[in-house]
Amino acid sequence: MKNIQPKLIKLFKEGYCTPQISKIAKKLKEPSTTIHYNIKRLEKEKAIIGYKAVFNHKKIEESFGCFVLINLSPDEYGNPESIARELGKHPEIESINIITGDWEMILKVRTKDQEAYYDLIKRVISRKGVTNIKSLTSLKEIKNESIVL
Repeated sequence: MKNIQPKLIKLFKEGYCTPQISKIAKKLKEPSTTIHYNIKRLEKEKAIIGYKAVFNHKKIEESFGCFVLINLSPDEYGNPESIARELGKHPEIESINIITGDWEMILKVRTKDQEAYYDLIKRVISRKGVTNIKSLTSLKEIKNESIVL
């Protein structure tokens, strides 16, 4: 049989996932139609903005996790969202938060290995407007997307 796992993983990361209505209905002891109606309503109200699979990153060859603290140059400090949106286009960057304190931004990054992370730093993160980077390597992930691993 044809192996399409890499293609599936890519789609799942882009949000091609749906809730398992029959499982939810069984758990809540409610009809599937009631579950479906309520989910659609939450989606319409933008309370639910997407679905995504939660991965065991070792199994999909993305075992290097890192948090990256970023300082911005004074000319970019007033509009951190523009840099965040640009960085957000890269699939290795799982999340971006604008923060307070000594740093302006924190990224959650996931790559195959340290070499791929180094390449991402050179190619993407070390850009105009970023003045300082501090990498914090994750040694072991205990909880991800509300699921204890």
